[in-house]
Amino acid sequence: MNFLSSTRSLLSACRPPATLPSVALGLNSPHLGLTFARFRSQLMPRRIDWIKRQKGKIPVPTGGSTKGTTLAFGEWGIRIKGNGARITQKQLLAAEDAIRKKIKPIKGAKVFMRVFPDIPVCIKGNETRMGKGKGTFEFWATRVPPGRVLFEIGGSPVREELARDAMRLACDKLPTSMEFIDRRAPPRLGNLILEHETPPPPTPEVSTVSI
Repeated sequence: MNFLSSTRSLLSACRPPATLPSVALGLNSPHLGLTFARFRSQLMPRRIDWIKRQKGKIPVPTGGSTKGTTLAFGEWGIRIKGNGARITQKQLLAAEDAIRKKIKPIKGAKVFMRVFPDIPVCIKGNETRMGKGKGTFEFWATRVPPGRVLFEIGGSPVREELARDAMRLACDKLPTSMEFIDRRAPPRLGNLILEHETPPPPTPEVSTVSI
């Protein structure tokens, strides 16, 4: 009996623990350098170097670039009309799910997301004293400047009425004002819409004949 008990205690001592401590995983250190396993429905980067980053500011297109303000994959889309915003992972997923449910009866229709939440946001608890370092990680977010396209619908012909209804449901999930655009929509530089300049009609040449 003593031999069996000593054998069991020896085996339990050699068995690895079910969960590794956070110190062994390096979770207490801000520099992770780990590869995360994510599900298909999650929006998060696969690999990061620093889990804690500065808050930063929403970029403003002051250099005249209009990249990302027109459609690239679909026939219909929405882009930010008002001020830029920091959009969270949950808001993007909720908007994408609303569009998918609306266009689900159409075979071959696809939803394209033009932004990705890759910025970690850390939050401290309420009534916490100053100091003691940065808060803990809470969620992922992305900074979106004004005029940036967020979602597009394409892959299969979709009626404009259905696309407008689907995008309206998605706009209700987002924290800023949006506008519905199509392939003919001009690019946008912040709050300024850049219309395509049409060249003036050529003037007919008047030939003079000397007699």
